[in-house]
Amino acid sequence: MINKVDKIESAIQDVYPDEFAWCYGCGRLNKDGLQFRTGWAGEQTITVYTPRPEHTAIPGFVYGGLIASLIDCHGTGSAALALHEKNGNRIGDGTDAPKFVTASLKTEFLKPTPHGVPLRAVGTLEEIHPKKWKVDVEVFAEDVLCAKGEVVAVLMPKSFLSK
Repeated sequence: MINKVDKIESAIQDVYPDEFAWCYGCGRLNKDGLQFRTGWAGEQTITVYTPRPEHTAIPGFVYGGLIASLIDCHGTGSAALALHEKNGNRIGDGTDAPKFVTASLKTEFLKPTPHGVPLRAVGTLEEIHPKKWKVDVEVFAEDVLCAKGEVVAVLMPKSFLSK
């Protein structure tokens, strides 16, 4: 069953620390970016995004790179959301969310993804280590499963901010 959430009210990206909020895919501070937002939909996570005209592969269809980016950022956002709540926090409680980076990304394109409709990335999480999560992601255009992927996300090392 596809969750029909149309808008994410509380997204983990809203509570990323500012120094981590610049990702082209999900950074809320990157005004030129995609600004994907990930929240809960029951036991799964969801990101809803409507591709822009420049995300065209051929007329009428979405560019595969956008779909891979959606899977990637949804996976790392899902891991952050899960760990944030496992640590006893909630979005909006004043605590910064943990930030994850991608250790591996697998993407499988199943059907051409039509342009002009919202895409829903739905994630199922599995903790495989206290600092590593696997997220299986399915991308739907309306009720059609167009792509699926797997993201292994690891907690961002503190050294990423060292210069």
